[in-house]
Amino acid sequence: MVAPVYAPAMQRRVSVLAMLLIAAAWANPARADSAWVSGAEESAPVHFAAQDIEAALRARGYTVDAKFDPSLEAPLKVNLRVTFRRQREDARVGGSGSAAPKETPSEGFRLRRAGSGHSVRFLISSSDAAGAMYGGLELAEQIRVKGVAGVVDTDRAPYMPMRGTKFNLPLDLRTPSYSDMSDSAQKNIGTVWDFDFWRAYLDQLARDRYNMVSLWNLHPFPSMVKVPGYPEVALDDVWRSTIAFDEDYSTRATDIVTPAMLAQHEIVRRLTIDQKIDFWRRVMQYAKDRNIAIYVFTWNIYTYGVDGKYGITDALDNPKTVDYFRASVREMFHTYPLLAGIGLTVGENMGEISGSDAFKRKEDWVFATYGQGVLDAARAEPQRRIRLIHRQHESSARDIAATFAPVFAQPNVDFNFSFKYAQAHALSSTAQNFHRDYLQQLGNVKTFWTIRNDDALLLGWAAPDFVREFMTNMPREPAQGFYFGSDMWVWGRTFLGHHAPQLEIDRHWLHFLLWGRLGYDPTLDDDRIASLIAQRFPGVDGRKLLDAWQNASMIYPLVTGFHWADYDFQWYIEGSRSRPAPAKTASGFHSVDTFINQPVHPATDNIPIPQYVDAMMRGEKLRGVTPFEVADRIDARAESALKELAPLVPKGEGRPNYASSGTSVDISLMALLGKYYAAKIRGATELAWFRASGEREHQAHAIQQLESAADFARRYADLMSRYFAPRIWTNRVGIVDFAEMAAGARADVDIARSAVTTH
Repeated sequence: MVAPVYAPAMQRRVSVLAMLLIAAAWANPARADSAWVSGAEESAPVHFAAQDIEAALRARGYTVDAKFDPSLEAPLKVNLRVTFRRQREDARVGGSGSAAPKETPSEGFRLRRAGSGHSVRFLISSSDAAGAMYGGLELAEQIRVKGVAGVVDTDRAPYMPMRGTKFNLPLDLRTPSYSDMSDSAQKNIGTVWDFDFWRAYLDQLARDRYNMVSLWNLHPFPSMVKVPGYPEVALDDVWRSTIAFDEDYSTRATDIVTPAMLAQHEIVRRLTIDQKIDFWRRVMQYAKDRNIAIYVFTWNIYTYGVDGKYGITDALDNPKTVDYFRASVREMFHTYPLLAGIGLTVGENMGEISGSDAFKRKEDWVFATYGQGVLDAARAEPQRRIRLIHRQHESSARDIAATFAPVFAQPNVDFNFSFKYAQAHALSSTAQNFHRDYLQQLGNVKTFWTIRNDDALLLGWAAPDFVREFMTNMPREPAQGFYFGSDMWVWGRTFLGHHAPQLEIDRHWLHFLLWGRLGYDPTLDDDRIASLIAQRFPGVDGRKLLDAWQNASMIYPLVTGFHWADYDFQWYIEGSRSRPAPAKTASGFHSVDTFINQPVHPATDNIPIPQYVDAMMRGEKLRGVTPFEVADRIDARAESALKELAPLVPKGEGRPNYASSGTSVDISLMALLGKYYAAKIRGATELAWFRASGEREHQAHAIQQLESAADFARRYADLMSRYFAPRIWTNRVGIVDFAEMAAGARADVDIARSAVTTH
């Protein structure tokens, strides 16, 4: 289907769907089944769904003709029709009953099947174009996985109103994101200025039912707008530094652009500021055509890219800085008519503010800049709805609400909070409790839950049971929705391994699908997910592969739920490391001693090692999951994954055939990682027990388990180096060196051998 060229008048969003799409198929002895698609009027979201329906029909052997002509609404010999209708028309359409059904909510749909055999009709009814698109995508998916005969009636309405991704945006050396001091950001500076990337990324997000993308940058304005009164701030071209970077930079991003970096740079793309503006307008239009709203988020106060021009500094009390930021926020909305909103963060680079009025001083600054800038934009365009999202980070909900009262009162501004629901590690527990105190402060203000994945960065994680339970445990009230993403990684294009680069959202396709689809509909079952796996990997038993995949993926929450750290720089499971200070080791490797002393996730019933050993020494019985039981659960998941995977792995040259997907490699690596952590937890527990009791058998068991852990770590490191890279540079935990990880595991054995009793 050739995409039409939209005239400006056709680019507006329709509130109710005015398109009629008909797919007709009839048997012809001389040729394969044919399908005919036509429509009287079109909207971009429905056109997108129509393309997927056509592709699904073609994959099932149909020849599809596409025409958009009202006169073709009632062709002769119609055997298969797909019709999109305004919901109020349902009563006049056969197969939907004598009275119109209750109107579905925004983004919801009803898919109905009528007829049988060679005379089949599908009706999709919805109250808006977004719901029609999702209904069309659902129909296309059912045709792909079950065929036309397998399509069943389906009703859907969004579980979470907004379902977004968090995308740290490395715009330029001079306007970095929080993730810029890393391989993933440096390799993707060019990617974020590639429209083909955004086209593919947004298409997939729409299929996964996301309706929001949040773009995060420390100070994006110089790379995105021309601010009146500050013309010299706007930046042409896209730069990347060519220096040899250090391993670690400030976790508050205060030293990540230096004179040496600026002096030694290359130009990644030559673009004027006007061309940059045109680029992001095109991205926002394309997103809108997929029912995806674009937001820009910032941290504060950063002035990267300004270089001291106009007297602008990062000082809280600088009136020139306040004026510049207010004008920049106002200009963002003026420049981008499709920008849905802006998000902000206090703290990070606001200096050491102390005293009882610390929160108020921060809030006064962000209100004078972002709050007033949003009000300027809203009052200039009273017909436009604008959203301001204020992260509840290093501040207080009560202070925010009091300071931003004028924004609350503005009729065309929606004000929301944002909260890190699981800190930096969503893959830790399906139950979280960090939000309880926050909810008491919240009042009736809607909030976005931040779902941070700073765990599964390299390996393709996928555990639908975990995501489903996590999603239904997450409070729906007062939720506005959620956004899912990382600070450790830029989810652009892959850059590791021996295979061709691909989109990260394609490499981690099922991980992204699960949060989007289960955020839209938590009842999406494993049968459908298994069917999607089988479709992606022809010849593979989708259910068996899903079982193996889920078992391997559950190792992440089992380990991190037991070995807990709140923040990204404190723990990275795939490298068994953090920054040196949290690990209390010179390299940042989490040694056996780190495992002994690390706390457990507060919402789990896991028993910490010291508490368990103390109880055993006293002969007391504790309620909860013991360290040995945690290790056994991890081991069982790893064993099951490997057992289930073995008959599914295509063989080639003595190793898994990577061309069939990286999934078999990912599952194998996750299982090895699980075996390593299971043995390490047992070894850590035995070592702590020996130190407390002086009983040599516990030392012997500790040595045995840690030797086993070292062997699994070596095998894991070898495979990671073969399929990805020997080492990667991250912005939160520095350089992850897999040989160093294996060496650390061997050193654990020496710690156990040389241990002395404290008894």
